[in-house]
Amino acid sequence: MTGDPLVSIRCLVYNHEPYLRQCLDGFVMQKTNFPFEAIVHDDASTDGSAAIIREYAEKYPDIIKPIYETENQYSKHDGSMHRIIDAAVHPKSKYIALCEGDDYWTDPNKLQIQVDFLEAHPDYSLAVHEYQEWDEEKKSFRPHRIKFLENTTEDLTLTLDDFATGVFFTKTLTCVYRRDSLLNSKYTKYSAKYDMTLFYALMTQGKCRLFNQVMGCYRIQPNSITSSQNIRKFRHDNSDGLYGICRAEGTKQSREFAYNNLKPYALSVLLDRNWDSIKSFFKYLGFKHAMMILFVDPLKILVEMIKSRYANL
Repeated sequence: MTGDPLVSIRCLVYNHEPYLRQCLDGFVMQKTNFPFEAIVHDDASTDGSAAIIREYAEKYPDIIKPIYETENQYSKHDGSMHRIIDAAVHPKSKYIALCEGDDYWTDPNKLQIQVDFLEAHPDYSLAVHEYQEWDEEKKSFRPHRIKFLENTTEDLTLTLDDFATGVFFTKTLTCVYRRDSLLNSKYTKYSAKYDMTLFYALMTQGKCRLFNQVMGCYRIQPNSITSSQNIRKFRHDNSDGLYGICRAEGTKQSREFAYNNLKPYALSVLLDRNWDSIKSFFKYLGFKHAMMILFVDPLKILVEMIKSRYANL
């Protein structure tokens, strides 16, 4: 379909050769009544990812818009990767969809469903959906259910208050968002830019529609940032992102959001005697939440650990 794209898909690729065809097939199979493009950014992969992207760009030139880097941009940690992709997105695109090169979409109507809803509901800034989880190491699907959908068969509307509870409800591969919503938020002032901070910024601008329908698959890699060997770095980066939201937003709601997401780390911070983190609790969360996370929450975690241990005896 020709014409200016209504949707631009942002796809980040780095050494995704084994999975990339499945990802790109998910784009080109989309059935829509509007034009869309896929900005596929290869960040100087050392495997055959670039060759696969070239193949699809030649076969689907109206959809696949490739970017080939000769120098890895992510490793610079200066925002250059996102600036390059932002510049490549068509200026007329109203919506942005996300999917990294090792994830994939399973429903050919995904974009149409989400865009139809957003077009009809201007007070919503994004639409997301249920997804599967594939464990790449075990080569099997993991049991998975978004917590908000556990007891319902209905689609749901979520607000920033729901997100502030600390219950994470989606992955980037499910997200289609209103481009203006992000531009009108304080996202550029956040110190870290990843899925959690992106969703927070978007939900300061409008509601979220959560479709109770599996339309994609998230691939869990053994070397992912949330794997056990990288968990300390993940916690550090996550904390920095949360503090960045607090600095930029300066609201009670942002402090509540940061507190609820930091609670699981409370005991480990004390055991590690991480004084910088302890000081940050008071600086960014306020006195009440800092005292909760330093004294009340670790005690609750310990009690649950003891109960769990004796229950298994």
